[in-house]
Amino acid sequence: MKTKKSTKRKKIKAIFFDIDNTLYDSATLSSMARRNSILAMIDAGLKADFEDAIERLNKIIKEHGPNYPKHYDKLLESYGIRSYKIVAAGVVAYEKTKHAYLRPFPGVVPTLLELKKNYRLGIISNGIAIKQWEKLINLNLHHFFDAVITSEEAGYEKPHKKIFEIALKEIKAEAREAVMVGDKEKEDIEGAKNAGMHGIDIKKLKRFSEIIKEIKRIEKSM
Repeated sequence: MKTKKSTKRKKIKAIFFDIDNTLYDSATLSSMARRNSILAMIDAGLKADFEDAIERLNKIIKEHGPNYPKHYDKLLESYGIRSYKIVAAGVVAYEKTKHAYLRPFPGVVPTLLELKKNYRLGIISNGIAIKQWEKLINLNLHHFFDAVITSEEAGYEKPHKKIFEIALKEIKAEAREAVMVGDKEKEDIEGAKNAGMHGIDIKKLKRFSEIIKEIKRIEKSM
C-alpha cells in the first residue's frame, strides 16, 4: 500500500519592524518636542514669534533631515543670532519632552512577547545606528529583537532591496519566510515585497495586537 506523502506547510520564521510610528508615536513626540524647545528658547532670550519660529524650525529639519545635529544653530542663524545658552535651552527641552513621550504604543509589549514564542524578531530602520538603539533602549524593547539593521550600517536605505537582504541574512531566514511591519507604504511595504517578503501596513490595523492575526492569515495563504 502506498503511503500518501504529507505536504508540510511553509511557515513564517521572522518578523521585522520599523521603529518610528510603528512601535511608538514618533509624530506626536516630534511635534511636542519641537514646540517645547521653541518655548524654552524664547524663555531663554530668543526674540521671535512662536509660530514663526516653529515654521522656520520645521523648514530647517525638512531641508537638512532629522538627524542633522545643528537644527537650533541654523534657527538662530536665520534670526541673525548666535547664543549657546539659547541653543542649549532648546536641546534640553527637546530631550526632556522626548523622554516623557517615548512610550510604546498600547499592546506592543504583550504582542512582542507572544510573537517571540514562535518567531525571530528584528528591526529594519532608516537612520543613524546609535539613535535607533537609543530609541529601542528607552522604549525598553531592545531585548525582544534578534537583529537590528540600520541604514547607516547597511549602507542602503529602505526601500532599497539590499537592506532587506542584509536583514534576512542576519536573521537566517528566506524572503518568503519573513514579514515586514511598518507605517510607510513605499519604504516598508513595497520595499519588503520587492525583496520577496510579506508586508503588513500598521496604519491599516486598529490595534497592534492584530499583527498576530495577520501573520496567521499570511501563513494560511502560503
